[in-house]
Amino acid sequence: MKTLLLLRHGKSSWDDPALKDFDRPLSERGVNDSKLIGKYALRKRVKADLVLSSPATRATDTAKLFVAAAAMKKAPAYDERIYESSVRRLLQVISGLDDGNKTIVLVGHNPGFEDLCERLTGEACKVPTASLTCIGISIDKWSEPKGGKGKLKWRMTPKKLKKDGFVGRTQSLRETA
Repeated sequence: MKTLLLLRHGKSSWDDPALKDFDRPLSERGVNDSKLIGKYALRKRVKADLVLSSPATRATDTAKLFVAAAAMKKAPAYDERIYESSVRRLLQVISGLDDGNKTIVLVGHNPGFEDLCERLTGEACKVPTASLTCIGISIDKWSEPKGGKGKLKWRMTPKKLKKDGFVGRTQSLRETA
């Protein structure tokens, strides 16, 4: 059994229309949401063997903020194939992963992530910005991910965390520490 977590980059800034899409940074909300979903991962005790991100600015920033907030020990790695990827390309990326990695976090973009989730689980998937989607895949090797072998285990969004009061709980925990 392998676990794949899809972390979509946080909300990006459109303040500078001269920037290329690849270079767009996170908005203030994107920064805050990336940290929040990382704190959720810490609380949920998510342990990743590898965090692999698109090299686009908004994705690398999301990955770094998430890893820090989740207190993960390994720095993110980057793979240019994740940027603007189709589901086919994302499956190629996954298929080349080291089988010693049981749990992987991919940080990237839509529509590829929604398509990948649907391909693996057979379910329509919404992957909003800074959301974390956990898919369990009944495989022994990363080279084996085929459609329908995965099961959507859970999905969390910053919007839901805020609605459920997670923000206040994490602030009060920090204040008492």
